[in-house]
Amino acid sequence: MDTAMNPQQLALFQASIKQGIPSVLPSAKPYPADANRAPKRKDILTREEKQLAIRNALRYFPSEWHQELATEFAQELTDFGRIYMYRFKPSYHLQARSIADYPAKCQQAAAIMLMVDNNLDPAVAQHPEELITYGGNGAVFQNWAQYLLTMKYLSEMASDQTLHLYSGHPMGLFPSSVDAPRVVVTNGMMIPNYSQPDDWEKFNALGVTQYGQMTAGSFMYIGPQGIVHGTTITVMNAFRKVLKQGENPKGKIFLTAGLGGMSGAQPKAGNIANCVTVCAEVNAKAAIKRHQQGWVDELIDNMDELIARVKAAQAHEEVVSIAYIGNIVDVWEHFYQHDIYVHLGSDQTSLHNPWSGGYYPVDISYEESNRLIREQPDVFKEKVQATLKRHADAVNKHTARGTYFFDYGNAFLLEASRAGGDVMAENGVDFKYPSYVQDILGPMCFDYGFGPFRWVCASGKPEDLDKTDAIAARVLKKIMQESPAEIQQQMQDNITWIEDAKQNKLVVGSQARILYADAQGRMEIAKAFNDAINNGEIGPVVLGRDHHDVSGTDSPFRETSNIYDGSRFTADMAIHNVIGDSFRGATWVSIHNGGGVGWGEVVNGGFGMLLDGSEAAERRLKSMLLFDVNNGIARRSWARNEEANFAIKREMARTPKLKVTLANVVEDDILTRLSL
Repeated sequence: MDTAMNPQQLALFQASIKQGIPSVLPSAKPYPADANRAPKRKDILTREEKQLAIRNALRYFPSEWHQELATEFAQELTDFGRIYMYRFKPSYHLQARSIADYPAKCQQAAAIMLMVDNNLDPAVAQHPEELITYGGNGAVFQNWAQYLLTMKYLSEMASDQTLHLYSGHPMGLFPSSVDAPRVVVTNGMMIPNYSQPDDWEKFNALGVTQYGQMTAGSFMYIGPQGIVHGTTITVMNAFRKVLKQGENPKGKIFLTAGLGGMSGAQPKAGNIANCVTVCAEVNAKAAIKRHQQGWVDELIDNMDELIARVKAAQAHEEVVSIAYIGNIVDVWEHFYQHDIYVHLGSDQTSLHNPWSGGYYPVDISYEESNRLIREQPDVFKEKVQATLKRHADAVNKHTARGTYFFDYGNAFLLEASRAGGDVMAENGVDFKYPSYVQDILGPMCFDYGFGPFRWVCASGKPEDLDKTDAIAARVLKKIMQESPAEIQQQMQDNITWIEDAKQNKLVVGSQARILYADAQGRMEIAKAFNDAINNGEIGPVVLGRDHHDVSGTDSPFRETSNIYDGSRFTADMAIHNVIGDSFRGATWVSIHNGGGVGWGEVVNGGFGMLLDGSEAAERRLKSMLLFDVNNGIARRSWARNEEANFAIKREMARTPKLKVTLANVVEDDILTRLSL
């Protein structure tokens, strides 16, 4: 984070934010030649609908600009399939600055501005010119006018006002109260019958909705670090499942794909888990970026070289991460032919977005694939589905040899099944391979209340992050001394993680950190942070989490895939989560359609909370964090999950005012004897 601006630069930066839509039409600007451009979206609008999209875009601007901008926006719609309003991208560099640098009447508003800018930092964002943070289409805003207006509103916001954002569009500031959220965010909230993939293409092109992913549209993305931790925990526990006693992961292969926004974390996680990670990526720019950032150790674009390198790594029991610039299907097939044993296999391509660049077909180039997306989308879809079948066949050959393959929540099994791939269980309903939540994170973490707790040091000072790391480690060690045996492994994994975090060089963009903790851990760490702020030891801290958590997300093929009472296709938990957080003290709340596994497949909610050292902040963190976690544990307990039943009973004993309805367990033989 670069916080060093001289007084003149700072004044210009603040004036630009407070201006919002400029008073004078800025000149058109060339698109950066070296930018990682988002794929062109499907040409799905009729002529009349394209006119409506342009009409919708022009309403942000005075009528005297309409003639010039209409022509330009029509060209953007033709070239990109969307109107991004690139002319209006601000001239200052987008990055998280110190909270003190933002022009604001309310410190909570300044914290939100910091988080918005972090999500659009080119070092963090996947397609920053198109306001897309990760996942190929996970957007902070639909266009640059929305960014400008939002930042202006935040600069004007008083502590008793709330800004309401409709899929990136700032509807306006409304009177509220000091205890209300400062911002309420919704993304992609569609009428259920209009939530198919083509509906997103259409209504996003019209400029009336957007795909906020999980943490992009809620301003809580912290670069790959967020998923590095979750992937590390997943890979470590996956190896614990498959290795014999006394074995370690060194020299053992974790084979996967994807080096984009979230998926770019996989090689780093593999290194922390002490294995050999091979991660395929078809987009050379994405692979090179991750290598330059230090997230992957080696780049290889030749299959023979890859095979030789991997065999050497196996033989010498190395810990190394290798990015292969090419298609993952080729890797699975060639590794099988050359008898390279894969211990763990998964996939982290953006298969929630399979027809617009989230997954690429084998045997044709990346450039040719992008041409097909633009010019022959039906042909592209056919080739993707054929590749998915081939991908599934290759995985099946490896698992027959003993590979442990798990779906990493990117909709690989879902889309492979839709393509006719051999991925279904014998009952024809379930997949033959588990979701990582079913096998690992659900029973081992989420059901106990352990999930992603993250924070950002709003001062922008690395020394503040060091201090918060030390505080978090101290708190966790103290809690662990009195923790039951059921959660000792989770506690130790996260103590090790936080103690090693700095040397693992996880920071990209803001001075941020993540670990997994339960409600007690989150509350006690947050209180310790707030006390340190009050004592002047550190500056303000923004709390948040990934939506991929205990309570925040209803996702039947990922976060709630280990719910077996039939309710995994409901979304009550996520809706209650965001509503409950909003009146218990969150600084901002968000609710999204589509994060992680695809539009129409999931509902997920998140929050942000500013700690400023005050008594009010302490009251809010205790109230909100308790509910934010235990809402989900209660639901999981009601679904008869044994670990969640243990956790909620433990929490009720600790919190007398918490009273949760518990499930009675029915003996199987009572049901099997029934004539039905």
